Amino acid sequence: MKRKIISTDKAPSAIGPYSQAVQVGDTVYLSGQIPLDPATMELAQGDIRKHVERVFANLDAVCQAAGGNLQDIVKLNIYLTDLGNFGVVNEVMAEVLQEPYPARAAIGVYSLPKGAQVEMEAVMVPGSS
Repeated sequence: MKRKIISTDKAPSAIGPYSQAVQVGDTVYLSGQIPLDPATMELAQGDIRKHVERVFANLDAVCQAAGGNLQDIVKLNIYLTDLGNFGVVNEVMAEVLQEPYPARAAIGVYSLPKGAQVEMEAVMVPGSS
């Protein structure tokens, strides 16, 4: 199977040698998103809730560019520099996704690019919701 590169200007451009997403067959692998504003490429202003919302908005933009949406995510990996923010992630996730929820992992990390507090990566199958 050939790889198809997914790209959109509605999500932050890559800040390194990677693609926003890669599709192989029916599966789309979304690169990690931090709370960068795609217009300014700066971290979103506000508290952790605003950052989590921005990350989901970025993921959604990439999902849409691949012909899907957040509800088509089948696996979500969440990286947090403070696992004390896990409850906020759950709250926002419950607002932007509906059951059945994707499989998920939440991982505490020491640091993230650009000093972000949260990063998420996902695997999506368009049309699976």
